[in-house]
Amino acid sequence: MATVPSEKIRNVALVGHGGAGKTTLAEALLVSTGAIGRPGRIEDGTTVCDFEPEEIKRRISVSLAMAPLRVGEFRVNVIDTPGYADFVAEVEAGLSVADLAVVVVSAVEGVEVNTELVWKMAAELGVPRLVYINKLDRERADFERTLAQLGALFGAGIAPLELPIGHEVAFRGVADLLTDTAITYDSGAPVSGEIPSDMSDMEHRVREALVEGIVVADDDLMERYLDGEIPSTKQLESTLAHGVASATVFPVVCGSAARGIGVDRLAELICEIGPSPLERRGVRVLAGDKSVEVSLDPAGSPLARVFKTVADPYVGKISLLHVLSGTIRPDVTLVNSRTHGEERLHGLQLLRGKEAAPLSEAQAGDIIAVPKLADARTGDTLAPKGSPVVIETRPAPTPLLSIAVRPRAKGDEDKLMTALHRLQEEDMTLALRRDDETHQTILAGMGDTHLQIVCEKLQRKFGVEVETEPVRVPYRETITKTATAEGKYKKQTGGHGQYGVANLRVEPLERGAGFEFVDEIVGGAIPRQFIPAVEKGVQEAMATGGLLGFPVVDVKVTVYDGKYHAVDSSEMSFKMAGSIGFREALGNAGPVLLEPISRLEISVPAKAQGEVLGDLNSRRGRVLGTEAGSGDEQVVIALVPTSEIMRYATDLRSLTGGRGRFTTAHDRYEVVPAQLADKIAKAAHGQA
Repeated sequence: MATVPSEKIRNVALVGHGGAGKTTLAEALLVSTGAIGRPGRIEDGTTVCDFEPEEIKRRISVSLAMAPLRVGEFRVNVIDTPGYADFVAEVEAGLSVADLAVVVVSAVEGVEVNTELVWKMAAELGVPRLVYINKLDRERADFERTLAQLGALFGAGIAPLELPIGHEVAFRGVADLLTDTAITYDSGAPVSGEIPSDMSDMEHRVREALVEGIVVADDDLMERYLDGEIPSTKQLESTLAHGVASATVFPVVCGSAARGIGVDRLAELICEIGPSPLERRGVRVLAGDKSVEVSLDPAGSPLARVFKTVADPYVGKISLLHVLSGTIRPDVTLVNSRTHGEERLHGLQLLRGKEAAPLSEAQAGDIIAVPKLADARTGDTLAPKGSPVVIETRPAPTPLLSIAVRPRAKGDEDKLMTALHRLQEEDMTLALRRDDETHQTILAGMGDTHLQIVCEKLQRKFGVEVETEPVRVPYRETITKTATAEGKYKKQTGGHGQYGVANLRVEPLERGAGFEFVDEIVGGAIPRQFIPAVEKGVQEAMATGGLLGFPVVDVKVTVYDGKYHAVDSSEMSFKMAGSIGFREALGNAGPVLLEPISRLEISVPAKAQGEVLGDLNSRRGRVLGTEAGSGDEQVVIALVPTSEIMRYATDLRSLTGGRGRFTTAHDRYEVVPAQLADKIAKAAHGQA
């Protein structure tokens, strides 16, 4: 494909709540600009951007997809992002390389929770925003209500550039307030004409307010406007473009992506008032221990960041790169700032959905795909030799929900781990660990749907079928008083036998102290060489589990006496004696069950705080305090038994309508209430 200069590139992320029509809009943009012949359908899996089987099955986007298109001399790199909360990291990846976010809002449902979340995310990243009110042809569609919601939630910067012509099924076009003309789509193709007489007065009122809102950003233009001069469309667009680039003005346009109404206008506006990569601020990079800003310079040294990785079982790894400086050509060699190894970019591609087209070069600001990089992963910086800079990036969201996975077929353990590591390369929100205490492989993600899709990908991409189960809570046992016992191991086998006696005293330690072993043997009651075997036997008994079957902790064990046989005693006999003695003493030492306690920090809207506090109380939680968060949010800090929050990501989403978020960390172990201990032990060990 032909090279496009940086100033003619527009990187646009389509963001919004699930079901608002982002993928349909991407499809409509491709059709309106001639990139594809006719639109595909989400319901039968023929769209450009939703091509993965998991997306087709659920009719939702689960990962970002590229859909570049040409509008005259401009190339618009459209980034279609998911709208479901489980895939928020994909949205953040798209916004991290976008110079404009097109926030898609359904005129039927209005502004929904994920619309608010992605707006906040774009604001934090400093990304300019434009709103497309979609689905105006649907029953119960209401432009004015949706516009009022946008203004109430996002402030005075909301500026409508278009008004709908017609209502619901009669919706047939838009009134362009900048040019004071009507564009109707009665026959499919856009036709310009005069504003319909029945909406002329309203259009003039809204246009006058829009013009006043635009000229106020330019002192010279405002002065001439006050003197009676009417600004030209070009002057208005130029001033508006500055407001958009500075993220102080948020234009609103409208249409129906499914019927192609207003889509061509959106494509033109993206090019006319949307910022190019060169108009955006530079990127922060770490050069040694210094943080400096690098501007996007097509004439500079080549610099790029891997913002997304795709694990393809046939092609291999595909890295999506955002070119931040210079011009990159095929076979250029750059250095990975993380590994310090060289990466040769054998071929450059422009990715459209799952299809790739070769690219001769890419200038600063462009987004490209590069297959089969040796050791690059998401977040890596590719820099020139001798310039080991690292582009600063935000950490990936912390996984919120965990499951245990195991291969269905015996012998597939290594295959499973290899596949999971491959999926981790393309999804930074996946976390993987092996719990040696519960002997489970723990997979953590952002929610139920996210983890279900990962399991489906394991089978489809890598041929590994898995079974899942809940994560076992790592309960422990300890003691509450001192006790003594004799551990005696005697076995006669015809030849040399086994004989060892160890007298032990067990005492409780402070919570978290672990294990302490003391040797008080005097007079050679147990030979010195066998003392370590006693300690080893005690430790093995502690690890195997106490009376309820859980590891024992926070215990001091003293061996103070014993007996041995000159012939039959051995390390094995004293290890067994230590184990037997510990178990005997444990039953008389007031054993109790311990459960892990997590510290939760929950950010919730103030109106949901009462319900969240009540829910925490039902989970045996202890609220430590509350404090003001950002906006109208309250932050609740609480200690809650870990067993009570294993699915808190799903539960909090339900409690707060998706607006709550939380972080969790292990805090301590505490004694389980006596009435729950037996029930927990039976449940943990699969007893009725």
